[in-house]
Amino acid sequence: MEHSVNARENLERVRAAIAAAEAEAGRESGAVRLVAVSKTKSADEIRPVIEAGQRVFGENRVQEAQSKWPGLKAEAQGIELHLIGPLQSNKTADAVALFDVIQSVDREKIAREIAREIKKQDRHPGLYVQVNTGSEPQKAGIEPEEADAFIAMCRDDLDLKITGLMCIPPVDENPGPHFALLGKIAGKNGIKTLSMGMSDDFETAIGLGATEVRVGSAIFGAR
Repeated sequence: MEHSVNARENLERVRAAIAAAEAEAGRESGAVRLVAVSKTKSADEIRPVIEAGQRVFGENRVQEAQSKWPGLKAEAQGIELHLIGPLQSNKTADAVALFDVIQSVDREKIAREIAREIKKQDRHPGLYVQVNTGSEPQKAGIEPEEADAFIAMCRDDLDLKITGLMCIPPVDENPGPHFALLGKIAGKNGIKTLSMGMSDDFETAIGLGATEVRVGSAIFGAR
């Protein structure tokens, strides 16, 4: 039971912090959606958070999500599942079938695979382009200077509806300029959804226009 009490209390704390950050930034209450990052957590650890009313969750790996979410989705109405980790092309069919949003569209090959699966399955998950705002070689995401052309290619050539952008700033840098850069790219491309900010920096992200924050350890505890 310890887990459930902690996760519920933590969820309430995070919700309160989001509301306070919205108010401080002069934004409407409810402008920011919380994506609870449940990667590495078991169905039993996730269930109390669902029972506390949370409906939007993020997972890093397709296979791990397949092992727990079909059951959890069957138990609760209105679950929205986001893929926030890198997508391998051999997992695209499974990702399109299971996830309601894919936040990590980051290269032409994967965009083409997603387009093919959407046609085949007639299932239309929300699609966000992941931007590597820090140009880190080890990190997924399209380079910032290539983002406009990539978004245009997804939309015009592949008929993909790109509705959001996502970024993960470098851990050792001030995240503010990265969030501002993502906002600038979104503005140029008529994109309204900004998925940015995690447990340590979501308040900063809200101040810079985040519409979704991805919070894991502040809710579920350290992994």
